[in-house]
Amino acid sequence: MIRRDGHSRPDQSASRSLERIYHLAEADNWPSIKAHGLLCASALLGLAGNKEADRLRLARHRATRTVLSNGAIVRDQGPMPAAALQRCLRGMTPDEWYALLNSKVFFWTDTERLDRHLHACRRHPQVIMVVDAARLLKRYGENAAVSPFNTGNARRQPATRGRTTFVPYSTWQASGWQHEAAGLGTNVRPRSHRPAELTVDRSIPDVMDFVIDTKFPKAGESFVP
Repeated sequence: MIRRDGHSRPDQSASRSLERIYHLAEADNWPSIKAHGLLCASALLGLAGNKEADRLRLARHRATRTVLSNGAIVRDQGPMPAAALQRCLRGMTPDEWYALLNSKVFFWTDTERLDRHLHACRRHPQVIMVVDAARLLKRYGENAAVSPFNTGNARRQPATRGRTTFVPYSTWQASGWQHEAAGLGTNVRPRSHRPAELTVDRSIPDVMDFVIDTKFPKAGESFVP
């Protein structure tokens, strides 16, 4: 959920914050999460060893779900093939975009998006982590960013994207989506536009310090707070 702090009118206030955020992971990754925290795709590959990193080539499209040698799972990138990204990327190549996404840990900011992702992953057991955003950001705010849409999907009519799609959290609090628009040459989104994702660079080794709840939904179940 997202709330607006203070009492200024919406078009004047630049102060807002996130309350709860949600991470969806493969249930097979749960032992790794408890031992090492949340790791981005590139860090997961590093944990499995150089041979895994060489095999998957982080700056390439990952078309299939992959089981690493240590049992950890790296999700596929099926919804963003290179041909689709070429139509919507600005200032980057598809390979650079894949590498950028592989360097981040992702959270959903609302339960509707979480449920859609859960449905898409229904063939394999999943774990949902409900995280206290304020406590997480107090420790990792300097490495956090928000994005205005699902950056892992480039199908249908994909939104224009590039490096400034990921707006530093403190910048978003201060000036909304101006950072995104300035870098991409697009119109500034309204201040009422909610972030779709919160990201943290590289890893959150102590993520369990911020977890409010965990759920292991059965196949076909939706998230119930």
